[in-house]
Amino acid sequence: MVEPSPPLLVAITGASGVIYGIRILEELKKADVPSHLIMSTWAARTITAETDRTPGEVRDLAERVYEEKDLDAAPASGGYASRGMVVAPCSMKSLAIIANGLQAGLIQRAAETTLHEDRRLVLLTRETPLSAIHLENMLVVARAGAMVVPPVPAFYAKPATIDDIVNHTVGRVLDAFGIEHQLVHRWGERRSTRLAEP
Repeated sequence: MVEPSPPLLVAITGASGVIYGIRILEELKKADVPSHLIMSTWAARTITAETDRTPGEVRDLAERVYEEKDLDAAPASGGYASRGMVVAPCSMKSLAIIANGLQAGLIQRAAETTLHEDRRLVLLTRETPLSAIHLENMLVVARAGAMVVPPVPAFYAKPATIDDIVNHTVGRVLDAFGIEHQLVHRWGERRSTRLAEP
């Protein structure tokens, strides 16, 4: 009997850049990797403001959805089996709460649990410019074992669209969890005709 694949826990906060969380969910579905979702109240508002999706459509991409305020939900426990967790995007508020070991909601509690269970935690931190406080919080979570992955474009891939830029970061996130995809143009790979040098 084949054991079911453990899910990747995806959290979407209210920072700008909710498309990253949405694309991760879409790619997990394509790769046949189960996804569990926690969406903050502000994330739902940002989805409406930044995309042509509804919060309900985004929830439908996940195999299971947990409520932000439900601290009794499975991801709050160390017994929750998962591949790890990605917060995409990760607001500076969520980063600060995680860095200080606080539990404002299920997203932050699940992140803390992911760290103390020694599972992969990836934070797509979204803010610019960065203050000394932001940078110190990033250093704290990095020292605790998290990967801090600001969504920075890779211009060597010669992105032609916003989707190209988003896909590159999403691909790197999937790499961190060992999930196969075709999203990233890797340094040294032959460019496609669309991206070819003149």
